Amino acid sequence: MVDPAVMRDVLGHFVSGVTVVTAMAADGPVGFTCQSFSSLSLDPPLVAFAPARTSRTWPQLREAGRFCVNVLADSQSGLSRQFARSGADKYAGVQWSPSPHGSPVLADVVAWIDSELWAEYDGGDHTIVVARVLDLGADASRTPLLFHRGAYGLQQARLEPEER
Repeated sequence: MVDPAVMRDVLGHFVSGVTVVTAMAADGPVGFTCQSFSSLSLDPPLVAFAPARTSRTWPQLREAGRFCVNVLADSQSGLSRQFARSGADKYAGVQWSPSPHGSPVLADVVAWIDSELWAEYDGGDHTIVVARVLDLGADASRTPLLFHRGAYGLQQARLEPEER
């Protein structure tokens, strides 16, 4: 049996980017922070991400059918925390504009990927979402926000000298 705490610690050594997935729901804009994101296919153009099964936001995005994956910039850790909270007004003080398909593109992100739901799969305590890319864009002058070993940015101070 694999201890979940050990698995989290070991897999925390893999550096990931941080995204906020957004959509326009019936009651207005919604979104959530998501670390589990990747490019999946070029033909057809597909991406994948994995919201927790406990997410109260993912069902709203699923119902909308279209959403935007916002790749956060290194200065946006506060935005990541804001969209990770439950029950709060996640858009309070957040600047955004509509994507070509109407989903919120957050201001100053590194990249945005406008998508529509393609398929969903069981992923244990998460749902694996596959989305077809409809449109996308990037700002090459920005640097992405990284998450490593349970914190934002690369955790160099924790590495042993021979690991550096």
